[in-house]
Amino acid sequence: MYVLGTAGHVDHGKSTLVRALTGIDPDRLREEKERGLTIDLGFAWLTLPSGREVSIVDVPGHERFIKNMLAGAGGVDLALLVVAADEGPMPQTREHLAILDLLDVPAGLVVLTKCDLVEDEYADLVEAELEETLAGTMLASSPVIRVSAATGTGLPALLAAIDKALEARPSKRDLGRPRLPIDRAFTVQGFGTVVTGTLVDGALSVGQEVELQPGGLRARIRGLQRHRTKVQRLEPGTRAAVNISGVHTDDVTRGMVLAGPGVVAPVRAVDVRFRATTMLEHPLAHDAGVTFLSATSETEARIRFLDRDSVVAGAEAWAQLVFAEEVAVARGDRCVVRTPNETAGGGIIVAVNPRRHRRNHLPVLLALERLLVGAPEERLLDVLASGPAESRSVSQSLGLEHAEAEALIAAMGRSGQLLIAGTRIYSSQWLQAAVGRLTDAVQTYLADNPLRFAAPREHVRSPSGLEPAAFETVLRAAAVEGLLEERVAGLAPPGHEVRVTPAQSAAIERYCAGLRAGRFSPPTENRPEASLLAYLVESGQVVDTGAGVVFDANVFTGMVAALRAEVGYEGTVTLAQVRDLFGTSRKYAQAFLEYLDVLRITRRVGDARIFRGSEVP
Repeated sequence: MYVLGTAGHVDHGKSTLVRALTGIDPDRLREEKERGLTIDLGFAWLTLPSGREVSIVDVPGHERFIKNMLAGAGGVDLALLVVAADEGPMPQTREHLAILDLLDVPAGLVVLTKCDLVEDEYADLVEAELEETLAGTMLASSPVIRVSAATGTGLPALLAAIDKALEARPSKRDLGRPRLPIDRAFTVQGFGTVVTGTLVDGALSVGQEVELQPGGLRARIRGLQRHRTKVQRLEPGTRAAVNISGVHTDDVTRGMVLAGPGVVAPVRAVDVRFRATTMLEHPLAHDAGVTFLSATSETEARIRFLDRDSVVAGAEAWAQLVFAEEVAVARGDRCVVRTPNETAGGGIIVAVNPRRHRRNHLPVLLALERLLVGAPEERLLDVLASGPAESRSVSQSLGLEHAEAEALIAAMGRSGQLLIAGTRIYSSQWLQAAVGRLTDAVQTYLADNPLRFAAPREHVRSPSGLEPAAFETVLRAAAVEGLLEERVAGLAPPGHEVRVTPAQSAAIERYCAGLRAGRFSPPTENRPEASLLAYLVESGQVVDTGAGVVFDANVFTGMVAALRAEVGYEGTVTLAQVRDLFGTSRKYAQAFLEYLDVLRITRRVGDARIFRGSEVP
């Protein structure tokens, strides 16, 4: 399935040509029919002599509706630049031509319409003028087909030229990330919400769950149509009508994207290889306010040039666009940038939601260049430079088919450039740096807390800048390298020991002697400083119940054994029984029992406890 798009100046016969080719009137709106002026997108289809099915998107030519034209130009396989023989190239001819260049439409034909209104000699002059207009553009070497929609002259030749041009086009790639930029949303009585657009990057099936971005609305596909024919599945490159359930039509607008769940994320900024149009009248300055358009989306934005202060006509630059509102675009998409009065330029999106870059910073510019033209290996390493990624997102990030992405990941894993951990992939370079950060965080904590046998996980994960899933992978890598080991209390370098000073040793002996003497009713006053008490707990000399009561460790173990001997594993025990058994007060008995609950040795049932099993503290 292929999509053709018209382009050209207002009143040059685009819609009339579509009607003549297909028998379908692409003008849908009453105002269009009354005024004879296309103001929004129109749609038609035909079957070529070869049997190929073709969808046609007819766009408005008037300068006031240039944004509507842009909404229909995305996803087009073949452009038909329509020029009237009685007028020749006009302002919107040139602007539409510039837009086709910026969107990198892969192929095109030039159609000279209304040839019944002029002599052949005049048409020759128009063709000569066209040759100058097309010079240096994507249509520079395209054939010019003369037609008359009124008489039918040239239409068979045009159909043959379309067939020949599409014959050279490769089939649409299935990247496993179906996206349908929505150009229309409406309600069909008895069916509910219907959206239309050109499907790219993946297939859609009836019953499939989908997501609408921006917004994150979830829906399910109730039905699919292609050229008003119901189908169960649509392949990429198809003009589609999708009936969805779970979403009201009022919540859907042009510019949203229907996609598989998680395929598209809301985007607030993009990095772009920007190229100014040759018709740009005034230099476009750094930090200028512009309108960003891509596929069917549109939003106001600020353009930040990363390697210069302004861009003149025909020049190229690296730019970051920061949006006023979220849009749903992906790496590799094409975009157009407009000022209030003209199409200023556009280009290819090389990164979505990037961090704010330093301007005129060579490493940033080189990294962007690699994202644009680098080998897949280089581009993947750049993607992973800021952290791990899900392996399933690689095809989307690099514009590869799923099988290509899997083969790339496997090869780079074998060469040691990547670590594959479940569904996530890490660059070895990032992983080494992360191991260093984690090791430094552990050593810093232990230096600041010399009485701790290990650094608690929660105290070192955040300083090392690691989210939970990455933390575990980095920790395993550090352990394999012999840099860190896991202990009950946390993480430490192998061989790490705590050395107490003579004064601390004396304080420990005094305190522990008091606990041993107090046995089941140990003193609660004159506790050592917190770091020393933590050392005693970690070294197994005392048991801190957390309720203001600290037992000597041997005494606590003996109390547990005595309690089990008294009631057995299946019996129950009350607080009063514990108090009487050990000849202590309610305070100590309650602290003892509650800590047994914490250790999951006992379980409270009403006012009693039962032993969970034969665990020992």
